[in-house]
Amino acid sequence: MRHAVQPRRHPLAAAALAASLCGFAPATHASDAHGAPAHAKAEPAATEPKAADPKPAEAPQPAAKATRPTPGKDPMDVIRDRLAEKLGAAKPPEAAPNVVRVMSKVSTAASPAEAVHAAPARHARSAAAVPAAAAALAAGHRDSHGGAAHWDYAGSAGPEAWAQMKPEFAACGSGTRQSPIDIRDGIKVNLDAVQFDYKPSAFRVIDNGHTVQVNVGPGNSIEVMGRRYDLLQFHFHRPSEERINGRQFDMVAHLVHKDLDGRLAVVAVLLERGSAHPLVQNIWNNLPLEKGEDVAARTTLDMNTLLPSERSYFTYMGSLTTPPCSEGVLWMVMKTPMPIAPEQIGVFSRLYPMNARPIQSVAGRLIKESN
Repeated sequence: MRHAVQPRRHPLAAAALAASLCGFAPATHASDAHGAPAHAKAEPAATEPKAADPKPAEAPQPAAKATRPTPGKDPMDVIRDRLAEKLGAAKPPEAAPNVVRVMSKVSTAASPAEAVHAAPARHARSAAAVPAAAAALAAGHRDSHGGAAHWDYAGSAGPEAWAQMKPEFAACGSGTRQSPIDIRDGIKVNLDAVQFDYKPSAFRVIDNGHTVQVNVGPGNSIEVMGRRYDLLQFHFHRPSEERINGRQFDMVAHLVHKDLDGRLAVVAVLLERGSAHPLVQNIWNNLPLEKGEDVAARTTLDMNTLLPSERSYFTYMGSLTTPPCSEGVLWMVMKTPMPIAPEQIGVFSRLYPMNARPIQSVAGRLIKESN
């Protein structure tokens, strides 16, 4: 009985079959990086096999760069090794010869932030978020270690140091029309009355770290010297920053207005010890518990109740009384003070015992006083 003789497959043929299954064409010669044939000298072909030897003729030796099969090594291992070489993979220890660990390479030119985020996709941020996060981190580092000191009303961060804290604060030291001033020797003239157009409005109260500030809803304005200014906010100082003929008052409210050209006009309402003021109490009732917290009041505020009934005033050109101490501010200081209860003064004093800038030089400025 005849037994069919199965032809024995050459190891290179098995490797070629495996390479085709892996998506690689069996290379008959080496190639350079751009796909052109390499000019390596081929080894001479093997000699003809003996007649008694059933093995087929040996195939020509591959080019120098091709991987020569190792005797006794599985052809699939050869393919895996070639694949690992092409992909830059790290070979596992010999204890696990049939496993190839493929690792993606992180460019050595990447920034530290990019390297940190070269993690699995579920932990990675988008490419756009990486530089944004790095910029935010750098900005936070500068603020906490190299930023300007927090200005204050006393100590090393007090008014004498404001001008040195930031270039934007230079006017606090070099300005020639600074506020507040001691108002003396005003020239009495027939000044136009300030036209107040105030109405009950929503408001928000914030303790901004320097004072209690009230942000008022839109629709409140004044008209003076032919210009209309919208009310933005008002805030308090204790004691009053302004003085009239040397007299300082218990507190003052500064009502800050702005026109369409960005010019500022501040109305100062002096407050002296007396009866309780309903508007002030409304604000105190809505004081936030934390600094920087913005509280929206459920009630409305009528700014007319803060103004004295007799509205004669002093006026002069000055500046903001806090950094950056910008000049070109129109000041109107009401001559008649309004009452405020000692208990209401006490509430503010617990937050800010003193938040008044020292008196600045008049420096020959003209001060007008309405008749």
